[in-house]
Amino acid sequence: MHPKIQAMIDRYGITDAARAFLEEEHQLYIDGAFVEAAAKGRVPVFEPSTGETLTSIAAAGKEDVDRAVAAANRALEDGDWAAMKPRDRQRVLLRLADLIEEQAQTLGEIESLDNGKALGPCIEMDILGGAELLRYMAGFATKIAGATREVSAPGCHFASTRKEPIGVVAAIVPWNWPFNMALWKIAAPLAAGCTIVLKPAEQTSLSMLYFMKLCERAGLPKGVLNLVTGSGRVIGDLLVGHPGVSKVSFTGSTEVGRRVGATAGRALTPVTLELGGKSPMLVFADADLDAVAASTRWSVFFNAGQVCSAGSRIYAHRSVFEDLVAKIKQVAEAMVMAPGLDPVCDIGPVISAHARAAIASHIGKGVADGARLVCGGDDMSGEGFFVKPTVLTTDDNRLAVVQEEIFGPVVVVLPFDEEAQALALANDNQYGLAASIWTRDISRALRLVPRIEAGTVWVNAHDLVDSSMPFGGFKDSGFGKDMGPEQLDHFLRTKSLWIAVAQGEE
Repeated sequence: MHPKIQAMIDRYGITDAARAFLEEEHQLYIDGAFVEAAAKGRVPVFEPSTGETLTSIAAAGKEDVDRAVAAANRALEDGDWAAMKPRDRQRVLLRLADLIEEQAQTLGEIESLDNGKALGPCIEMDILGGAELLRYMAGFATKIAGATREVSAPGCHFASTRKEPIGVVAAIVPWNWPFNMALWKIAAPLAAGCTIVLKPAEQTSLSMLYFMKLCERAGLPKGVLNLVTGSGRVIGDLLVGHPGVSKVSFTGSTEVGRRVGATAGRALTPVTLELGGKSPMLVFADADLDAVAASTRWSVFFNAGQVCSAGSRIYAHRSVFEDLVAKIKQVAEAMVMAPGLDPVCDIGPVISAHARAAIASHIGKGVADGARLVCGGDDMSGEGFFVKPTVLTTDDNRLAVVQEEIFGPVVVVLPFDEEAQALALANDNQYGLAASIWTRDISRALRLVPRIEAGTVWVNAHDLVDSSMPFGGFKDSGFGKDMGPEQLDHFLRTKSLWIAVAQGEE
């Protein structure tokens, strides 16, 4: 660990459990045990607020992926998990949720150091939100059922359907929500009785490595959940096309999602893809502008803007456009940039120097193309990977800064004159992940909801999530759902059963 990181930890303090974990040599987790990668390679892990090395993780390769998939198949077919009753599977998952809550502070500190997140919201949303989802999905373990059918085929038959676990799931998660997204990917398949090989992002694997210790304490049988760390391009391609994998669940960029989908398609492996977004917020003249501006703390700038559903393009009625821009500027300039462990932190660093440079490039191109820089967007040369909350305005909906996902704390505000124009501007984008409508006119909101091309639409709010509500987009934002009862369908296969019934003598 670099001395700058050690000094920061000493200043703000972390739990003894987090300190001890950071000092470990982090390995893969396969078949119920921590093991070295076959090639014994390592990948450095950087702490974003200093830019210095925090620790390192194991670099898995083909042999390790093969071992993990084989372990998952054994657990699926003849291990303790395969024989476990639904009630007992549910109890394991509920115990695991309890352990997440008990260890929430330690998990949050590890996540904050690994990703840069502000600690308080990280614990509340990422860690405890993950426990809540696990509890929600655990309830379905005892409620998976087929159905009897009345059939019209000649003769007398008993006909029914069975719901069975789809098999081994390759779960691939991004770096912006390392713990929470991993729970999005594993809770439903575990409830369904599947087994999993999990691939966290190489930048942010630490919280899930700690989580594997909790899985052992909860009594999750060996081989049920396996963790391989290292290069996404190497491990991801091996996993997605692996003949021992029955289902792929991926969250990440649209660019990588296309490659994942193509590889899974060649293997005829079912896949769900939760991809990028450029979510619009439509603000009408009767909207509560203070509420809209206040929401940007969470809908735009939260997690340093590294949120796929961020409301990063705001369309405001021309009559309130200038007032709204001024209010958003005030919110943006009041946010405190600091390391995630600092209690005053409103906005932490972005994930890497590469990400910061890409965000700076987007802002620079936007200004060069004619957008007006209202605030932020400057001084990105200091220690750590910080980016000031940035507000731009323009009248041109075709600018790259409006059309492309920036994945940073950057919002573009554009004016509109009529409802139909607002709808057309909102839909004029390759993405369709989420959107929000801000108005006191419920009739207007209900007119617009079915016409907006987005998988989630909020009214007078943005970026609300709940375990019971499915999340996933349209168009280039992917297909399939995470969360909600709808997610279970992705991890179950339906088998039809026919029994010919002999006719007795009269």
